[in-house]
Amino acid sequence: MSAFFGIDTSNYTTSAAIEKNGEILQRKMLLPVKRGERGLRQSEAVYHHVMQLPEVCKTLLGDEEITAVGVSFAPRRVKGSYMPCFNVGLGFAEFLCDALKVPMYKFSHQEGHIAAALYSANKLDLFDDQFLAFHISGGTTDAILVSPGDNNIIDCQILATSLDLHAGQLIDRVGVMLGLNFPCGGELEKLALEYGDRIKVKPCVKGFDICLSGVENICRKMFDDGESKQKIAAVCIEYIACSIDICTHRIIQIYSGLPIIYSGGVMRNSIIKNRLSKKYNAYFAQPDFSSDNAAGIAVLAKTAYDRAKYIKP
Repeated sequence: MSAFFGIDTSNYTTSAAIEKNGEILQRKMLLPVKRGERGLRQSEAVYHHVMQLPEVCKTLLGDEEITAVGVSFAPRRVKGSYMPCFNVGLGFAEFLCDALKVPMYKFSHQEGHIAAALYSANKLDLFDDQFLAFHISGGTTDAILVSPGDNNIIDCQILATSLDLHAGQLIDRVGVMLGLNFPCGGELEKLALEYGDRIKVKPCVKGFDICLSGVENICRKMFDDGESKQKIAAVCIEYIACSIDICTHRIIQIYSGLPIIYSGGVMRNSIIKNRLSKKYNAYFAQPDFSSDNAAGIAVLAKTAYDRAKYIKP
């Protein structure tokens, strides 16, 4: 039975996955970040991926007969999008394909997120249609018009982004300020859920684009003024939720009627998800497929392989 192997070495997660008969088996390891730190230098990320990737992969490969390998090669498929940590996965994939004599397919980390969200929402049929995708994470805050592609499977046209901080960056900066463990998304959400009062915010959205750096300053002032951690967490998340809400509303005024899918680690947040679910008929990645993962890369590798079989030379 055919099995398709996916590899993703993003900035904070080493991951691999196998797609077999429509099912996904994946394994992930977070890169270690010291308490109080807000991230890693790329040299540190590369080192940890080199150490972790063999461990992640060997438990999945086993005796599987791999048909093709997919790997993420860059954050986004746009000019200038590059991070050294993706070279770890790319090099390992090239070695694996040479050893197994199987084809290799390269995708962006963002394409993998979108594919993982579609898989977990049981909407892979959207590969053949146009739809709107939001990729909200520590390194990306993008709204994307996705169209059927040829060799790339999907073509991504970025409609909106963050003009300063990304949503996940804001969450981690505020979380570290509050003494939480990095990455801070889960712990910050728990704090916010403990705050019961209503919050009013005035987000900054310019056209379709989101601005979040001012929110960090607001949260810092609240912290210096002695406001509770619960309120600070709730304010931070409400700004993000409201900003994404406004961005979505403005985009669908132009691209009305298109399906919407939300992906990325930030979209695991139940507060943000519940707010958007009430307003838009959208699909969301399941929690295990929201944060960085290789599942979407494995799905894309299978799709690319299947399509190549039917393309005449």
